[in-house]
Amino acid sequence: MKLVSYRRGGQGDWRAGLFRSGFVIDIAQAIPEAPGSVLDLLDEWERWRERLERLDHEADAAACAVPAEQAVLGSPLPRPRSFRDFYAFEAHVRTARGRRGLDMIPEWYRFPVFYFSNAAAFVGPEAAVKRPKAARWLDYELEVACVIGKGGVDIPVERAEEHIAGYCILNDWSARDVQREEVKVGLGPAKGKDFATSMGPWLVTPDELEDVRIPGGSGSRYDLAMVARVNGVEYSRGRLADIHYTFAEMIARASADCPLYPGDVIGSGTVGTGCILELGPERCPWLEPGDVVELEVERLGVLRNVVTE
Repeated sequence: MKLVSYRRGGQGDWRAGLFRSGFVIDIAQAIPEAPGSVLDLLDEWERWRERLERLDHEADAAACAVPAEQAVLGSPLPRPRSFRDFYAFEAHVRTARGRRGLDMIPEWYRFPVFYFSNAAAFVGPEAAVKRPKAARWLDYELEVACVIGKGGVDIPVERAEEHIAGYCILNDWSARDVQREEVKVGLGPAKGKDFATSMGPWLVTPDELEDVRIPGGSGSRYDLAMVARVNGVEYSRGRLADIHYTFAEMIARASADCPLYPGDVIGSGTVGTGCILELGPERCPWLEPGDVVELEVERLGVLRNVVTE
């Protein structure tokens, strides 16, 4: 199933819905005792998951539906509880470091590494993304995120996938000129990543991806194509199956000595070729106001945003 947060006509609070072709089923209208937001549903995910699966297949659920053209979609989680973004694709790390004249570091192969970003700056599909005033090197990043549906601490790799509610497309927007200066201080990215993260258009539950799942001893990989376009021109293409560290390994690392909670977001990091930094601005120029960025991941949809001044 595909979980969304939506506003009817763009007004009011974000409401939880199930997306079907052509319409959105309002969950709280279809199930009066159900919570009205996706985050509240995730807080009791074990209780609600099977009921929502049944609702997704009920023919009469259309009585509680909103036509797609009247439903403005937001980030499936408009305000995640936290956001950790990992660095899990070797090709991206190697190329991005190489363009800065740096070799790969052995520590990258020892454990997955992440940084915390701004959980209060999430936007959804079709939302405008404002270029930071101090930036001229604006970049997109083609990623996938998982959303935690079951909390835990010290989660072992072999049980980690039980904690995943679903997967989304993620765009970890980057102000590269700001980032280049601040990382010299040694604390990692901050204002270069602080202004916006796009996620959506919906949260896809793992059962929808079972036929493309590649099981392994360190967790599953998914054989899904990933593409980025700017103004209709393809810039990036990769595959989620090429990820070095699985989401199970990321969850195990994030939860070591630290609780994860329902509604936490875990980003994969950028797929190989998945940003202008890798491709080179001499080939693909930095983003400008008016540019339309589309990230498409097979089975997960299309995440489209417009850059503004």
